[in-house]
Amino acid sequence: MTPLRRRFIEELTRRNRAARTIETYVAAVARVARHFAAPPDRLTPDQLRDFQLHLIARGASWSLFNQVASALRFLYRHVLGRPDFVPFVPYGTKPRTLPVVLGPDDVRRLLDAVPAGRNRLMFRVAYGCGLRLGELTRLRVADVDGARRTLWVRHGKGGKDRGVPLPDVLLAELRAYWAEHRPADWLFPGPVGTPLSAATLQRAFQAARRRAGLRPPATIHTLRHCYATHLLEAGTDLPTLQQLLGHTHLSTTLRYLHLRSDRLPHIRSPLELSAGSGTTPGDGPTQPGVGGRGAGVRPGAGGRPPADPGPAAGAA
Repeated sequence: MTPLRRRFIEELTRRNRAARTIETYVAAVARVARHFAAPPDRLTPDQLRDFQLHLIARGASWSLFNQVASALRFLYRHVLGRPDFVPFVPYGTKPRTLPVVLGPDDVRRLLDAVPAGRNRLMFRVAYGCGLRLGELTRLRVADVDGARRTLWVRHGKGGKDRGVPLPDVLLAELRAYWAEHRPADWLFPGPVGTPLSAATLQRAFQAARRRAGLRPPATIHTLRHCYATHLLEAGTDLPTLQQLLGHTHLSTTLRYLHLRSDRLPHIRSPLELSAGSGTTPGDGPTQPGVGGRGAGVRPGAGGRPPADPGPAAGAA
């Protein structure tokens, strides 16, 4: 390990960055160094600019683009003491697309397409408790609190802990799983006693999606989106959902309002509301003195409506 890499890791560790963040940042800086065949402390602002253009030209995702930007900005600001380099490494604007959400029937089809065993139970826990993939793979036996019917999520995103309700059916399945496999520490260990590989679980998920005949490009994280959206549709309030998902800001939770399907069929378009009149609301014929606000009622003397508007009032 080079002295620069060691110091980079130390500075990230001093700021209590998650292990996954440290791994991602180190890989991002190493990628830049390999591209130029030179250590990052010898690069120029123009080279950093060229590398960002290189990522765009290769069609890299904006998530990867911003990961590299975050790593480089941290390196030059906190490790190399070159804050003047930071403005030359801007973030990219990530498109604000809505996540894929499956209906309850599609989720059941998907889960039924997974052979009985560990993977099926893990997918059911992901959907039943709204877990991220990393939270799911790093569950420990001690995180299952049967007495309180609670699943404890330790060191989630941002290093936060939270508890989520554990359905009775899942608790029974987890107890049966533990009785059969007797995991000592990690609830879902891999072959060498470490947490199960995320890539292994993603491959199993994609195989199940194909068997279920689902066309949307769903991933394991889709189960978390389904959890949030289906809870909203069932009447869960937003502050409660924010706590269940472990979101720091309510604005992050608000995006699930756009995914609710229970209210959309009951919303009437202005075109429907104006049906029968042949006009859209507010576009009716104007009369002198009404200010162009539609047919309205012609003012009487002194600007007041007449005392008896006549039969037309009932139609209005």
